[in-house]
Parts: sequence; structure tokens; C-alpha cells
Amino acid sequence: MEVSYILESVIGKAYENQPKRDDDFIGKDGLLYCGKCRTRKQSILSLPDNPSKTYKVPVMCKCREEEYRREQEEMRKREEMERVARLKGNSLMDEKFRSTTFDTFEVIKENAKLYKMCLRYAEHFDEMMEKNQGLLLYGPVGTGKSFAAACIANYLLDRMVPVVMTSFVKILQSVQFFSGEDEEQKVINRMNEAKLLIIDDLGAERNTEFALEKVYNIIDSRYRARKPLILTTNLSLMQMQETADIRYSRIYDRIFEMCYPVEFNGPSWRKEEAAKRYDEMTKFLEGEA
Repeated sequence: MEVSYILESVIGKAYENQPKRDDDFIGKDGLLYCGKCRTRKQSILSLPDNPSKTYKVPVMCKCREEEYRREQEEMRKREEMERVARLKGNSLMDEKFRSTTFDTFEVIKENAKLYKMCLRYAEHFDEMMEKNQGLLLYGPVGTGKSFAAACIANYLLDRMVPVVMTSFVKILQSVQFFSGEDEEQKVINRMNEAKLLIIDDLGAERNTEFALEKVYNIIDSRYRARKPLILTTNLSLMQMQETADIRYSRIYDRIFEMCYPVEFNGPSWRKEEAAKRYDEMTKFLEGEA
């Protein structure tokens, strides 16, 4: 009796939620049919312990099934977009890199190989993650290292892979205000939660015992977490390999264990962009544009 009561209550609720049309009709079998697609909106249900007692229960007709699938797909896409937005919000990425993608990567003869290498890294990130394989993007100022790193970051974020992209300067600015090691460790732990950590502009931090110790701790904690790290730097490979300073040497040794070096040595995009903006502004102010 109790089971029947519960079942009847559930069926009643289902009928309340079932969409109704004015042209719905009762078929020859006594069941309700959809007036649009003309398929059943009811089915017969019986309980195993009392098969003689039957219930008419609501079911989805074909057009409602299609509508429901569309609704679920739209919900999935909306939730996916919201999650990507949250991931990008948590990525610590500078605003100027938020829209940077491989589609906006201007491929020329000098950087075609670099484009291919960075794209392949992003496309095969699951394998890179498994191998704990990172990248060291090094070369002169303005050659596109940060841009390429941001392309990788956004490629993965769009596929809902958690990424953090920041700089040692920013990290050190935060760490110096903490009152103890626990707070500092929380920052490091948060960065290590990301599947990929990208740290921009290695070597721009201050040359102090405090700064170098923190830099080593961050890189070493990533190493121990066995998760990939991408670094960008204006330093040359020779500067890093041949340093006589033991403080730097242990940092670079750890980096070379984790990161494959990729040299960026093309034209300075910053200089070209600055020259382009200068020319455009000159034409505008002189009334030529």
C-alpha cells in the first residue's frame, strides 16, 4: 500500500511537469499522444510483485526528447563557458594576454618552427603532463616568448585545463607581505594545484638572498609536485649554464631538469609594434588618417 501511494504521488508530480498541447489526443490504445509528433506521451507500468495492477505513466514523446536533448546541450555549453571563465579568472593572467591565442599568432618565416613547437606542446599536453615535461622559452626582449606562453595557456584553459600564468615579480610582491611560512605555502600550494604553471620573465626579480630563495622554493615545489612548468626569460642559455653564482646555479639546474629549452631569436615584435603605432599616430595627428 505504501509503495503504491509513493508511486502514485511520483506519477502525479510527473504529470504536473509534463508539457501539454491543445492538440494532444487519446489513441486507440487508450494512451495519450502528442498532437505535434503523434508519438506516445504515456506508457503502461506494472509492479513486479503485483503485475495485475497497472499505471499510466507520462513519458517523453519524440519531439520532447529532441527538445530535452537541445536543452541539455545548451546547459552543458553554458556550464562549460562559465567554468572556462572561472578558470581564466583564477589564472592570474595579465589582461593583455586574456585574448591571446594561436589563431592570433602571426606566423612568419622566423617563427614558424616556434609556433609549431608551442602548438604541439599544447595539443599533446596530456602526454607532457604525464612526463612532467615543461618548457624554457628564452631569448632577447620582444621576441614573443610571453605571447607564445599565453597561447599555450589559453589553448588549455579553453579546454578546461587549470593553468596559472604569473611572474616571479608578482609572486615576490605578494610573499613579502605575509606574516609566516604558512601563508607563503598557501600561495605555492594554490599555484601547484594548476596542471600547468607558467612563470613569466625569470631574471627580472631583484637579486637578493630573499628573492632568490623564494624563486628556488617555488621551482623546487613544482618539481616535487611533478607537474609541468613553463618559464620565459631574457637570459641566454650560456648565462644560465655558465653562472658561477651557486645561488643561481641550483635554480637553473632544477629548471633544466624540468624544462626543454626553446630559443626565441627572431625580430623584436615590440619594436615593430611600437614603430607601427608611432606611424599611425603621426598620420592621425597630422590629419592624414
